[in-house]
Amino acid sequence: MDLISTIVIAIVEGLTEFLPVSSTGHMIIAQNILGVESTEFVKAFTFIIQFGAILSVVVLYWKRFFKLNKTPIPEGSNALKKFLHVYDFYWKLLVAFIPAAVLGLLFSDAIDAMLERVEVVAVTLVIGGVFMLYCDKLFNKGSENTKLTERRAFMVGLYQCISMIPGVSRSMATIVGGMSQRLTRKAAAEFSFFLAVPTMFAATLYKMYKLLKDGGIEMITDNMTTLIVGNVVAFIVAMLAIKFFIAYVTKYGFKAFGWYRIIVGGLILIWLLMGNSLEMV
Repeated sequence: MDLISTIVIAIVEGLTEFLPVSSTGHMIIAQNILGVESTEFVKAFTFIIQFGAILSVVVLYWKRFFKLNKTPIPEGSNALKKFLHVYDFYWKLLVAFIPAAVLGLLFSDAIDAMLERVEVVAVTLVIGGVFMLYCDKLFNKGSENTKLTERRAFMVGLYQCISMIPGVSRSMATIVGGMSQRLTRKAAAEFSFFLAVPTMFAATLYKMYKLLKDGGIEMITDNMTTLIVGNVVAFIVAMLAIKFFIAYVTKYGFKAFGWYRIIVGGLILIWLLMGNSLEMV
């Protein structure tokens, strides 16, 4: 993979990782347009550069990400309840993370197989886009209840599992999951960002492990510059995208993203049905 392809795919990752438009789907589309062969390294690259994107969340929200719960501990709490009270933020993240972790391990091979199916991406972009046109009316009832309980966190985690299908969008699934639990758009979006950290970090580590297990040490060392450039670019672009998204979605909602998904997915489907390929290079 050359430098231009590396930078373009990393920009796509940074721009789309936290927007409800599917970063995986867009990277698959970008790979096809650039003519980048879907090798084992390229598949791993699209996961590994997520590290740069999730690092942007930690940097932007570091005060909240590393803050313990200092509110009074309920009387009569045992040692476990006291521990969970203090580390409430991390406990909720763990509860939300577990469903995707379990299903991700069980269906890893099936997920990898779908990553090569650009038609799957196109269809799910359209379906998800139609849904996003109405999700504000369906879920956002103007509630100001932003308290995240264990049950709500787990439900968001279940929604996140849907995003294992390329084109669905992890961000869309978790934000909609949060809104279905009566969280405001902003609260749902921010928890989606936080949940991305353990989820994507685990996915990156798992991909690295599989690559190394299959004798990919040389592959990684030979492409270290590519990985570093990809992560740096994804980090910078993701920081800008997060700031834009929070401001935009809080004020305007999700309709624009819905229409975008429908248009992009629809155009790709029409192009493919005409017997064409996305490969242009």
